[in-house]
Amino acid sequence: MDHSLHQTDLPIKMQILNISVNMARMGELVLKHGESKADLINKFLLQTESYLNDLNSVNISNRFIPTLNKFNQEFKKLKNEQISKNPEAWAERAITWADILQIRSRLI
Repeated sequence: MDHSLHQTDLPIKMQILNISVNMARMGELVLKHGESKADLINKFLLQTESYLNDLNSVNISNRFIPTLNKFNQEFKKLKNEQISKNPEAWAERAITWADILQIRSRLI
C-alpha cells in the first residue's frame, strides 16, 4: 500500500505516530523557512488530513478519543490559518501537538 495518502494497513499506534511526525515536520519547516516551503507544508497538511480521515473508520481506544477529538479541532484551525500572520506561533502549536500525540499514543 502507498502510505503517502493512506495508512489503514498499519497499527493504530503507528498511524498516530505518523501524524505526529508530520506535525513536527511542518512545525520545523515553518520555523526554518516560513512560507517559502508552502508546497511541502501543504503536502504534509493534505497527507495528515487523509491519515485522520482513515482513523474515522477505526476502533480507537476510549482513553485516546478525547485527545483525537481535540487534535482534530486544532488541526482544522491550523490548516485554515494563514501561517504568515504568526509563523512562530503556528509552528509552536504544530510541534506541541506532535509531542502530545507521541506521548498519548501510549493510551492506544
